[in-house]
Amino acid sequence: MFIYIYKFLVSFVMPPGIFLVALLAVFIRMLRRRQAAARWLGIIILAFYLLSTPYVGDRLMSTLEDRFVPPAQPKGDVIVMLGGGATFGTPDIDGEGQLSGNAANRLLTAARLQKRLNLPVILSGGQVFEDSGREAVIGRRILEGIGIPAEQILIEDTSLNTVQNARNVRVLMEQHDFKHPILVTSAFHMERSVLNFRKEGIEVIPYPSDYFVSLGSGALYVNKLAPSADGLRSSYLALHEYLGILAAKIY
Repeated sequence: MFIYIYKFLVSFVMPPGIFLVALLAVFIRMLRRRQAAARWLGIIILAFYLLSTPYVGDRLMSTLEDRFVPPAQPKGDVIVMLGGGATFGTPDIDGEGQLSGNAANRLLTAARLQKRLNLPVILSGGQVFEDSGREAVIGRRILEGIGIPAEQILIEDTSLNTVQNARNVRVLMEQHDFKHPILVTSAFHMERSVLNFRKEGIEVIPYPSDYFVSLGSGALYVNKLAPSADGLRSSYLALHEYLGILAAKIY
């Protein structure tokens, strides 16, 4: 019991909890002085607190992750994996550059599917920022390093976002006469990806991976209500996806 109490209290002396404490102190001072802006500050503090809790972050994430289920027997002619971040120049076993946690989880799923289905793999993802790695190139090296034949790996290494992923993969699929892609990306990112591929005239077979939330995880306990960077990140990712989904439906 002490461990859980300790974790809960520590969350308020580390970001973002410490900022909530500071804002709350300002809010109380404004209330005592009956300043009109206190009400708005209180609303901002409450919203910031809720979005930074793992409970709210998980609930937002699960609304996205629950939309697709990996098929037991996926039937396609190519596996398409979308990039999700990479580092540049970092040491690895057989070279330089590593994939981020999201991208590494996606790559693991794509590799296991390739072994199981013996299908070619298209890796899609470029160098998004000046100090990040070229995702598809790094992914190809890793796949070859774990035994995937080089002739089974195709790369598209210029995409900077999901819209470009779909557009550039379509061109590559047309060049190799692929018709039925099995799409691998993070579960929270799948809905936006499906919409963007559909806009390119491609109906994918969704194969979500890289889950953030345990299936059926609706438990509420005190540490789920403690503010944390992880909770805030989950809320940010989920809200970012909803904006992306809205954009894909409008444009």
